[in-house]
Amino acid sequence: MAATVWTGYITFGLVSIPVRLFSGARGEHVEFHQIHSVCETRIKQQLYCPHCKRVVTRDEIVKGHEVAKDRYVLIDEKDIEKVAPASSDAMEIQEVVALKEIDPIYFESSYYAVPEPAGRKAYSLLFETMQDTGLAAIAKLAMHRREYTVVIRPRQNGLTLHTMYYQNEVREVPEYEGIEEAKVNPKELDMAKRLLESMKGPFDPSKYHDEYQERLEQLVEARKKGRTVKATPQPKLAPVVNLMDALQASLKKTASPAAKKTTHHRTLRKAG
Repeated sequence: MAATVWTGYITFGLVSIPVRLFSGARGEHVEFHQIHSVCETRIKQQLYCPHCKRVVTRDEIVKGHEVAKDRYVLIDEKDIEKVAPASSDAMEIQEVVALKEIDPIYFESSYYAVPEPAGRKAYSLLFETMQDTGLAAIAKLAMHRREYTVVIRPRQNGLTLHTMYYQNEVREVPEYEGIEEAKVNPKELDMAKRLLESMKGPFDPSKYHDEYQERLEQLVEARKKGRTVKATPQPKLAPVVNLMDALQASLKKTASPAAKKTTHHRTLRKAG
């Protein structure tokens, strides 16, 4: 059974909906530890003070914020607790916006909102209203001693929440902002559209998987059995050619029976 990460109420106007939040997605990776190669024992890291030239214990550690080079203001844990967000079991909708206006770059973590039995009708009402209107809700959420701005949106049969990055957390990259649009002629544009259309298919997330993590798992299994593994073949870049020639060659490749057969077999293999 999935673990609940927050319980409380979604509120809008005088309507309160009791809900539980569950993590919607979580990254997975093969974990490695630092091992002493001589005796194969896991290494333990110690806290070392270079000024006192000795190992320190955790009860000697306090938090500090750097205000200048090698200068810190010390912050007591009790002071941090004083300014922590007020514990609240209410997630109040502050504003409603068009979902299509929200740039996905602001989305951070995802959660499923599941209604308690007493709140199912109000939950369904909010869900269907958002679904019919294309609207999303902006709310505040206090969780894990942090305050989040969240987006609530309809998804499949229920409401999904996304914690949001704040505007000052979204990075501005001058190189990206300053990209100049190159002139594209109509023939190249038409050819590129045809190429993308030939590659189009329904979105199926089950077709995509982390091949590097799979190779790491295979590496671990091989080493357990005393075997070696082959190096990953590196892709070969196509030679630089005229853009129109490259588009035409790409269209021929995607339209060829061999290419379609290869794609079909690859899809079947991944689905199996």
